[in-house]
Amino acid sequence: MTQLLGEFDCKLDAKGRLMLPSSLKRQLPDVEQQGLVINRGFEKHLVIYPRKVWESIVEDLGKLNPYEPKNREFIRLFTRGATELMPDTTGRVNLPKSLMESVGIELNAELVLACQIDKIELWSKKAYEALFNQDPADFASLAAEVMGDKSRREDGK
Repeated sequence: MTQLLGEFDCKLDAKGRLMLPSSLKRQLPDVEQQGLVINRGFEKHLVIYPRKVWESIVEDLGKLNPYEPKNREFIRLFTRGATELMPDTTGRVNLPKSLMESVGIELNAELVLACQIDKIELWSKKAYEALFNQDPADFASLAAEVMGDKSRREDGK
């Protein structure tokens, strides 16, 4: 399983290119051969997936019943705009204009790449900072609610 770590401040250039930080590239040893996939996130950000992670997600989507309208709608919304990213010889990737526009990222923007276990969230720096200005009042309560009783999770109950 892919396990990505770190948070990286970056800058988008005037042509919509993003230089992948060297410490992030080291965590993605096959990126130059396999590439990445970028897509919209559930909030106002983009998500970059290593190719193998994306393929696993697509496999799960393929198991959904296509005769169920909600499944078709979800697949359409989730895959809308998904684009392959191939780093150039200097380690830059060209971000799709339509995806950048969909989340309000402009050329020459300050960005944050935030690793989230097996994927990388790409945020405008302003939006990312605003996200954490609205921290839950009680992080401990949120952790208890989300993570729950560990013994229940291990039992599958």
